[in-house]
Amino acid sequence: MKKKVFISIVILLSGFFLGGLTFYFLGKITEQQRYLPYTGIPNVPRQTIETSRAFSEIVSAVSPAVVNISTTKVIRRDAKSLFEDPFFDLFSPFHDFGMTKKWKEQSLGSGVIVSPDGYIITNNHVVEKGDEIKVTLFDRRTFKGKIVGADPKTDIAILRIDASSLPTLSWGDSEKLQVGEFVLAIGNPYSLSHTVTMGIISAVGRANVGIADYEDFIQTDAAINPGNSGGPLVNIRGELIGINTAIFSRTGGYQGIGFAVPSNMVRLVMDQLVQRGKVTRGWIGVTIQELTPELSQKFGLRQSSGALVSDVVKDSPAGKAGIKRGDVILDFNGKEIKDVSNLRNIVAQSKVGSEISMKILRSGQEYTIKVFIVELPREVAEVVPDQMPNEKEAELLAGLTVMDLTKEIIKQLGFNKDERGVVVVRVEPGSPADEAEIKKGDIIKEIDKKGIDNMGDFNRIASNIKENETVLLFINRGGKRFYVILKAT
Repeated sequence: MKKKVFISIVILLSGFFLGGLTFYFLGKITEQQRYLPYTGIPNVPRQTIETSRAFSEIVSAVSPAVVNISTTKVIRRDAKSLFEDPFFDLFSPFHDFGMTKKWKEQSLGSGVIVSPDGYIITNNHVVEKGDEIKVTLFDRRTFKGKIVGADPKTDIAILRIDASSLPTLSWGDSEKLQVGEFVLAIGNPYSLSHTVTMGIISAVGRANVGIADYEDFIQTDAAINPGNSGGPLVNIRGELIGINTAIFSRTGGYQGIGFAVPSNMVRLVMDQLVQRGKVTRGWIGVTIQELTPELSQKFGLRQSSGALVSDVVKDSPAGKAGIKRGDVILDFNGKEIKDVSNLRNIVAQSKVGSEISMKILRSGQEYTIKVFIVELPREVAEVVPDQMPNEKEAELLAGLTVMDLTKEIIKQLGFNKDERGVVVVRVEPGSPADEAEIKKGDIIKEIDKKGIDNMGDFNRIASNIKENETVLLFINRGGKRFYVILKAT
């Protein structure tokens, strides 16, 4: 009996021992297999591989035409002006007050070659303050850049280097761009030469950004950072569709919103700078303002597209053609007018000396008028700048004090002696007039298209205003004439 028990114990122990050995060796084998390198090939769709290769080919074709631009400006300051106070002699009595201190400031940007004989497009703000301009090509050759011409109103500058047979980019048609298209931005952000980023076109026709006088920007989410300015924005065909100009950022870096000047505008500016050394813009002689829904309703429009004429320059092409204040420009030479910026850009790009047709709305009726384009005179502002009031619901004309125009007031405000209307002498803070941004010194010339010559006219017309009625005021502010909407509660 004892012998059987002993044999059973031996067998049981042997089983545990063999089981332990088996577990140990199996674990070792499994562990080795676990860390063996993975040799499988992922099943990537052929279309994905071809798309990736296509973008690489675009970059290879475009990059040689992209250049690095660095500018140097020497800053000078008279040391005497800094240390003319004798107090400084206690600390440094041996200053040479006759010495002029100077140092160099450097800035970086990008550019794109558009002709084999060395013409390069960049931003005006990249080169405008530079005493010396150095252009570095893709093959690391460096050249001295010379400014052919610059146009601050679009932030475009043209350089030229002494070279030939250079790689170039072909022009794309920015008028055909669609939101959602793939684009590539190439440049030198933070001195990182020939950096490529990809994104889509987020919007087109962006204006009122506050970057340039004439804005029709392409908006993109392709990463653009300091140093990208002046570099190209290209489509999937490798065509130049824009010049990267600015970003919207609260930190100074990329936040997903970048802006590029469209290629059609760039090409027009370049051609004029190269051929004539300056940019000539068209002009017809009207002051225009945006149509709000309230203004559209007052002028008989179902939608807020078009541009409202708030003033016509005397003896201008528009004046001679019969355009009047209060007209709404709907169409310019076959192109529908969307807003003020749209019209302004189209007029500016029109050929000087040409005759165009405009479709206008006047008193609910549409008319077609022929107008000649002349060159934009210096210091002429066609758009009422950021003085458009915010139309808010308020108690009508509350908080507004006006008085007759006198010779002294007219002289003080700098108006013509024939000026008519009533002058605003007080606007109560927080009142409806204040909320509508009516200001002291404004001259009210009309109420609901009815002329105001004096206080009698003002009181008579204002007394007939009914509650819940929307009223249209026509105001002259320092020579800028525009419409204001006031709404009653």
